[in-house]
Amino acid sequence: MTFNPGAFLAPVVDWLNANFHGFFALITKAIEAVLGTIEGALLVLPPYGLIALVAVAAFFAAGLRVAILSACCLGFCWLMGLWTGSMQTIALVVVAVAIAVAIAFPLGILAARRPRVEAALRPILDVMQTVPPWVYLIPAVMIFSLGKVPAIIATIVYGVPPMLRLTTLAFRGVPKDLKELGEAIGAKPGTILWKIEFPAATPTLLVGLNQCILLSLAMVVLAGLVGAGGLGAEVTRGLTRMEMGLGLRAGLAIVAVALLMDRLSRGALERGSRKKQAG
Repeated sequence: MTFNPGAFLAPVVDWLNANFHGFFALITKAIEAVLGTIEGALLVLPPYGLIALVAVAAFFAAGLRVAILSACCLGFCWLMGLWTGSMQTIALVVVAVAIAVAIAFPLGILAARRPRVEAALRPILDVMQTVPPWVYLIPAVMIFSLGKVPAIIATIVYGVPPMLRLTTLAFRGVPKDLKELGEAIGAKPGTILWKIEFPAATPTLLVGLNQCILLSLAMVVLAGLVGAGGLGAEVTRGLTRMEMGLGLRAGLAIVAVALLMDRLSRGALERGSRKKQAG
């Protein structure tokens, strides 16, 4: 006996394309508009201008060390001759991570408060994390065709599980006495969430954000196989042409982008959390 999931899934995908084509086209236009806006904003300035701007913003948001590291990472991408691809990759990851966090954060809080919700989500998350990442590209391409949109959709699916799991862990690990203290002084649930629970959960949330960013970067590289562009396309080009130098340069640029996004987001959130606690 054999079981072929494609025999059941292919008609479902065909039905979705036939009946929800307008909805998928709307999603495509919305994502392409946001992505195009971010790419345009990153590429409108000359490289040295953007590097200086990011360094200044990183200094005020996260401190001197993060500012120096940000300038070095962007400078490395520029010197490697991969500036445009790096900016495209940053735009892809920013959009994918933002949507993944917007989905995972509220679900994680809900799962931390409702054990039944966590029990229902757990097997789904297990499947999402176990399935090889490039498998997500197949249905995404079948629905949205080749390009950047299926890459972002597949990246979102791959980035949600770690953020959701660690959000649940973070809010479940908040000491009960802190929440009871907030209730005792008459604080509203929203105030308790943002003023007490969120600062206490920040360290674990930063780990979840780090994992989401790194996994999204890994997925964006694989998305270069479906025409997503960016550094993933450079890695694919180096592989198909057997150019070790191009593949190595693109791989190191991906490392630089990962360091930039991780340290910048971590430093900004940590400083913001410290300010909230001080206030």
